[in-house]
This record gives sequence, structure tokens and C-alpha cells, in this order.
Amino acid sequence: MALDLAAIRAKLDRLSGANRNRNTKWKPTEGEKHTVRIISFPNDGSVPDGLHQFRELQWYYNIPGVNYGIIAPFQFGKPDPVQELITKLREEGSKESYEMAKKLYPSNRIYAAVIVRGQEDEGVKIWGFGKTVYQKILQIMLDEDYGDITDPLEGRDITVTCTKPPGKQYASTDIMPRPKITPLSKDSKQAQEWIENVPTVDSLYELQSYDKISGFLDAWINGDEGEEASEGTEMPTSGTSSSSSSTSYSNLDDAFADLMD
Repeated sequence: MALDLAAIRAKLDRLSGANRNRNTKWKPTEGEKHTVRIISFPNDGSVPDGLHQFRELQWYYNIPGVNYGIIAPFQFGKPDPVQELITKLREEGSKESYEMAKKLYPSNRIYAAVIVRGQEDEGVKIWGFGKTVYQKILQIMLDEDYGDITDPLEGRDITVTCTKPPGKQYASTDIMPRPKITPLSKDSKQAQEWIENVPTVDSLYELQSYDKISGFLDAWINGDEGEEASEGTEMPTSGTSSSSSSTSYSNLDDAFADLMD
């Protein structure tokens, strides 16, 4: 019997961690329809059951001169020059300082581990999406007709469609649960292997140093906005919330309270 060399190489890559960053991330292709199955992340007890299927990270997307998002250090308990600047701007309390702080505030990005149907031999992928897609998934899970779609035995696949409406900057992602209950895999050993090899989201992105992020801020404040974030950062895609808003406020306290919500 001939050996499946491609399958052996893929398995070796997963075991050794080779090319993990490049091969583990997944996003839907614009204009195509995909079927995926969400797999829960291991629950360490830090989040309630029902939410451990997902991982949230906060990103700075709106620092002028930085073309890619920067993952926010404060969420890992590390010093964060952007948060320090936001605090100073709040203490200053002027309308101009609010407008500057509004550009700096982070946005949430949500991640799910998925098996992409038709690409099962590539193993578990990490899919990043924004608030709108997250809300749709949670609404499906709250629907008693569907329930926990991530259950490995009695869950459901979902259809993911990515389209870019004319005149829009980013594509829009829509999801729909499949009507039939199906197992994660008909092969129980394969399903268990996937469950035991869910990648860690934090390992896929580079946390920028304090000095590096300070450099971006200094360049912006000094009017030099030509620098870009280094590899490991992420571009926002459909559903990513922006910190900019056209909402008007009667006073600065209300504005900052909304900013911090």
C-alpha cells in the first residue's frame, strides 16, 4: 500500500509546530461558501460553560500610521503605553483629548477553533471574527432548536458565506446552521485527536514590546506616521467594531463612560 506522504508531512508539522502560524489561521474566502464545525477550546474554569468555545482578544486598530492591528498588552497584565496615554487624555478632560482617546481605544476580536469541511486533513484552524458574527453564533446557540452546535456528537456544522457589498471597505460574513445534527467526525479517534490538538490563540500572534508600541505613539504625536507594525499583527475584517463614532454627548464624562463600556 502506497504511503500518503502529504498526510504524513501534515501530521509531522502539527507535532513539531512547524509553520503553525501560517497554517493554523483560517478566514473565509470572499465570494465562496464554506462549511465549518466549531470545536470548543479547553475550559480551564476561567469562563462560564457556553463561552469557553470562544476566545476574545483586544486589539488596537486605529493608531494612525500603523496599517495593522496591535494586540493590547494590558489584557495580559503587561504595561501598555496606549492605555497610559488614554489615561492621561482622560485626566486632561478637553474635547480634543477625548477625540484623540477615541482613536486609540481597543476593539474586541473573537476566535473559534474550527474544522473546515473538505480540508479535514489540515487539522484544526483558528477563525477570527468580529462582534456581528459572534452575536449571530451566540443567538443560534440560544435557540432551543439548535443548542450547543459545538457538541462533538450532537452538534451542527455551520455555513459561512463572505461577500463584499459594493462601496463597502470590508466584506460581510453571514452564517447559517446546517439543518442536520452530525458528529464532529464519523471516526471517533479522529474527533478525539482534533479536540486534543486545538491550537492556543495567544501563540499565533506576536505581542509587541512596550518600546515598540511607544515608538508608534511617538511617531504619531510627532507627525511621522510612516511606520508599520511588525509581523504577527492582524488586519480588521468584517464585523470588527470600530472605536470611532458619530454619537454626540452632552458632556465629556458621558463620552468617556461610553468609550470605556
